[in-house]
Amino acid sequence: MPRSKKGRKTVAIHPICHRTIHKLFTNAQLARIGDRRETLLENEELARFLAWLRTRPADFDAPVR
Repeated sequence: MPRSKKGRKTVAIHPICHRTIHKLFTNAQLARIGDRRETLLENEELARFLAWLRTRPADFDAPVR
């Protein structure tokens, strides 16, 4: 949950994943989703991105469009 929506829990996440999540979801949507990871993964575009990202090296980084 975003800090702007009263989130307090910190979760380590790869920078490119963090940027992609914020590209696909508003802070209000993320606040409603909360800590339900499965709900995020139900998003088709995010699931396709993560499948593609799994084929890259662990230190891979690129701009998010």
